[in-house]
Amino acid sequence: MKPSSKKIRKAVIPAAGFGTRFLPQTKAMPKEMLPIVDKPIIQYIVEELVEAGIEDIVIVTGYHKRTIEDHFDRPSMELIENLRMGGPKKLPLLEEIEKISELANFIYVRQKGPYGNGTPLLNTRELIGEEPFIYAFSDDFIAARPKSRFRQLIDLYNEFGCSILAGIKATKDEDYARYGFAGGKTIRNGLIDVRTVIEKPGKNNAPSDTAIVSGYLFTPDIFEYLDRALENLSEGEEFYYNDALKLMLADKKRMIACEIAGGKYYDTGNKLEYLKTVVEFALEHKDLNGEFRSFLKNLRV
Repeated sequence: MKPSSKKIRKAVIPAAGFGTRFLPQTKAMPKEMLPIVDKPIIQYIVEELVEAGIEDIVIVTGYHKRTIEDHFDRPSMELIENLRMGGPKKLPLLEEIEKISELANFIYVRQKGPYGNGTPLLNTRELIGEEPFIYAFSDDFIAARPKSRFRQLIDLYNEFGCSILAGIKATKDEDYARYGFAGGKTIRNGLIDVRTVIEKPGKNNAPSDTAIVSGYLFTPDIFEYLDRALENLSEGEEFYYNDALKLMLADKKRMIACEIAGGKYYDTGNKLEYLKTVVEFALEHKDLNGEFRSFLKNLRV
């Protein structure tokens, strides 16, 4: 496929899960709204998308996710008035929350279909149309500097004109039992022309040390292959987008896996990794002025 000049304008974020690993906290609060210090997880993903040039963000939700919609809506007049009455010290907060609703065009879709991460994709077909788009999860991310992971994905799409899978280098044996791995021909350091994707292969059967996680840039033909994967689905089976990727590879569709340069992977979907993420971000938070770091140094357990 030739390099593409099509601008990437749209992104899809699946956010319909129940967050059962965080119960009882997530009984009334979506897991996507769990805070990393003072900002919900999903806002980090949205801000990174916007910084990369995304204009339309489709969030696939369920009946219990109105809090997400409220967060990206304009603040209530009561909150605005409260902050205004707080004087000059509260005005920066007012400016900050008013910017949230202006980050992008937000579209919400209720998830319908079989259980699995392929369903949110199919639910957005009519909104995505014939455009390439980013698919980003709402409870994990790769923080990368100086160039964000989404900018890296877009740059590679502009170079190769095909679907791009974000990845990290596996560093622990248990990684091979947690993630899917890409195998194929090495194009250059950190870049694989994918021939196979194997889910949780174990270290001895992994086709490479590149684990596929966190975010993807898909060409619109993925919807055709999702249809085919759904047709092949047996009753009671989960519907995975990986099944569509395998069908694409079988049809010789080109796909690139890239290790995100300068990136660190954060998985906030489980308690331990969520707490690690909060601590790490708190250590760098500008408003805490090193006090949290001092607290940790002096902590007695």
